[in-house]
Amino acid sequence: MYQPVSLEVCANSVTSALAAQEGGAVRVELCENLKEGGTTPSHGTILMARSLLHIKLYVLIRPRGGDFLYNDMEYKLMMADIRYCIDAGCDGVVIGILKEDGTIDIPRCTEMVRLARQWGLGVTFHRAFDMCIDQHKALEEIIEMGCERILTSGGKSTAIEGASNLNRLVEQAADRISIMPGSGVSEANVADLVHFTGVKEVHSSARIKIPSKMKFHNEHIMMSAEAGDEYSIDVTGVDRVKELIRLANS
Repeated sequence: MYQPVSLEVCANSVTSALAAQEGGAVRVELCENLKEGGTTPSHGTILMARSLLHIKLYVLIRPRGGDFLYNDMEYKLMMADIRYCIDAGCDGVVIGILKEDGTIDIPRCTEMVRLARQWGLGVTFHRAFDMCIDQHKALEEIIEMGCERILTSGGKSTAIEGASNLNRLVEQAADRISIMPGSGVSEANVADLVHFTGVKEVHSSARIKIPSKMKFHNEHIMMSAEAGDEYSIDVTGVDRVKELIRLANS
């Protein structure tokens, strides 16, 4: 039986989450600070998204940018955020913790998965997987701990660069877990990526730039690293979502 390729949208706001839903995405990964690779969104953002979405809502559990080696305080914060997602009625969480040697922190990750799953939430293992020292060993460990999918670029900067590795991971997974390509997935490459790897779901932020409605611009100050960022925002585009889904199934 034919199974259409589905799209998960990495949404950086409630506005983006609603655009993902309107465009036909099956699931939202809600986060903030995409320029840092994504961090856990505010509780208000989670509550608002949950109240407005009828598609699945997964929340990124990541307290900061940088590496995936977390101290005890950060781990406790992540567990608290999972508990909040349970209380808020989210459908799942997105997790990943590594040890300093590049292996998965199995005890901590297993505890996070156990907490989520005992309350009926699904679990995605995020791109900490791409920073592992041995992806094939890590894949078996992630299956064992009970995750339902892995978000990965195949250990490369973008999914299209890691396509050969993604194909091998799909073969190794053998339908025991979903391999979901992410990073740089766009209209230009999604069809080739799907055909080459055989994946059944893909991940993209599908962002567009929206100019600010501010009439006054203070040209003497920069609030961010990139000039002009104060007067535009990046949000998910409905038409981009629709086109990605169409091309993934072409």
